[in-house]
Amino acid sequence: METVSKNLCFGGVQSICQHQSETVGTAMRFSVYSPPQAKKSSVPVLWWLSGLTCTEENFTFKAGAQRYAAEHGLLLVAPDTSPRGADIDGENDAYDFGTGAGFYVDATVPPWDKNYRMFSYVSNELPQVVSNHFPANIEQQGISGHSMGGHGALIIALKNPGQYRSVSAFSPICNPTECAWGKKALSGYLGKDSAAWRQWDATTLIEDGYRCPAPLIDQGTADEFLHNGQLRPDALQSACNKHGQPLDLRTQPGCDHSYYFIASFIGEHIAHHAAALRS
Repeated sequence: METVSKNLCFGGVQSICQHQSETVGTAMRFSVYSPPQAKKSSVPVLWWLSGLTCTEENFTFKAGAQRYAAEHGLLLVAPDTSPRGADIDGENDAYDFGTGAGFYVDATVPPWDKNYRMFSYVSNELPQVVSNHFPANIEQQGISGHSMGGHGALIIALKNPGQYRSVSAFSPICNPTECAWGKKALSGYLGKDSAAWRQWDATTLIEDGYRCPAPLIDQGTADEFLHNGQLRPDALQSACNKHGQPLDLRTQPGCDHSYYFIASFIGEHIAHHAAALRS
């Protein structure tokens, strides 16, 4: 593993790292904030998954999360959103498919199935890499994310029961089998049979019996992607109500889809995870 950069921050250390991933077959970057408490002992881990077009840097630079991670003693890890440089024809043609848009699924159709395996990367390989190089208590994990990353956080928690003690999301894509972003990504990575898509959609996973710790979700009322049908939190709420999955869905008046929104409430989300991880 290579340390690309390292900076002191709120008594801890903010690093950008790179390693060669066996899961996706390319070099992958991720950011790690080690809080001051990590100098003395291992600490719980909070994974952050970013949205379309993002890298490991967007959340790290814009959310202001390090202050709260230092306060609560959490190791904060943000991976990239897709493989980079897989040299697949067409992977750089659109913002919502291919590079920067891995959707946190394991692709099953060529040519994407060789490299676009972000579900396995985030769930399995990256925790091992982080625990090998940082003082991470891998038995105490939480997961969060934004937009496409919120979708990733929800499905990864649902499909890995017991691995994560806490879950949260900002403006997640809640029902990708029924929105334009999701249909494009799922058909491209998984094929045209929509029956195969259900295992990568938080709403349909809950309908099919999957469960996770009660997610905390914040959704802004002025979010353009809420109003054009890309996010569908109402579908998730309905499935949770019907099937007994606890959910704390909060609407935030006037907030949009930006990092200004995330920065406004990231402290509450980190406190939510800290309470669960240290209980």
